[in-house]
Amino acid sequence: MFRLLPRIRPVAVAASALLMLSVAACGSGDGDDSGAPASDSKADKGAFPVSIGHRFGTTTVKSEPQRIVTVGLTDQDTVLALGKVPVGTTEFVGEYKGAVGPWAEKALGGKQRPTVLHDDGTGPQVEKIAALRPDLILALYSGLTKDQYRTLSKIAPVVAQPKDGPDWSITWQQQTEQIGKALGQGPKAEQLVAATEKHLADTAAKHPEFKGSSAVMATAYEGRYVYGPQDNRSRVLHSLGFTLPADLGKVVGDSFGANLSKERTDLLDTDALVWLVADPAKDAAKLRKDPLYGDLDVVKQGREVYVSENTDFGHAISFVSPLSLPYVVDRMAPMLSAAVDGKPATEVPAPRA
Repeated sequence: MFRLLPRIRPVAVAASALLMLSVAACGSGDGDDSGAPASDSKADKGAFPVSIGHRFGTTTVKSEPQRIVTVGLTDQDTVLALGKVPVGTTEFVGEYKGAVGPWAEKALGGKQRPTVLHDDGTGPQVEKIAALRPDLILALYSGLTKDQYRTLSKIAPVVAQPKDGPDWSITWQQQTEQIGKALGQGPKAEQLVAATEKHLADTAAKHPEFKGSSAVMATAYEGRYVYGPQDNRSRVLHSLGFTLPADLGKVVGDSFGANLSKERTDLLDTDALVWLVADPAKDAAKLRKDPLYGDLDVVKQGREVYVSENTDFGHAISFVSPLSLPYVVDRMAPMLSAAVDGKPATEVPAPRA
């Protein structure tokens, strides 16, 4: 469950001498540094140097990066979609080889998989990152701290999360555009955003019943945890035409989500309620045992949508990228449609394979 709630905790900065030693010894690190990865895409002419602003200042990328490490938990998808393969990725959900989900396999195209970095709760693995000899580090969908940024910047240019909004709140559109700039592929990134937004808009057009209906996404983490307006999972629902509960932002505050108090269980009483849970049958039964929740109309009228977080579909819902979004909405739309049809007898279908 914790992996659906990305929170990289701050860590003390590694000693400068140790960092310099790890950089010098990059050939003997744990990562795979056997040459630059294959790439199908080249930077636009005149794209470099390019300067990108972020929470900790401005980073200048002087030339087209060839060895990219993604510290941001979903940044690799955009890199892959733009025709490059990172040398290192950070594991988020699914424990996929190379941290490449099934929705991104086509973009990988059979190329060598990245080395996976594992966040153990202490932040980026500095020595392993240095051993990969990156010339660009991406940390857009992240909770990078200033000290971590400074440490990583001794290895390679770092593009961190935006200065505005909480950690892990960057929109997938801004994430795509920023990565596109860093790779010298700004126009291609804009085209990627436009194509993905069109897929979302086309899906919404096929389901006019979504427009104006209320929806929220939640998980059973330590009770009832809801994703707020600044979380990409909620933004997916909004992009399909749904509205979020009016008080959701107030309850969540300056974060991507929060646990609900019993007094605010009413926020779950929406036209469609998407639950990301470990075991849909068991977790549904457990949630409904509490009369504060079980007596809500969303339960009585069959408007719940349960998704196992331990499936490719469940993992993709939390990824939210140009590669995962078509995969997600094509499977979620029929489920949401059954939830909001106003007929309690309508069973919400299982997601298609």
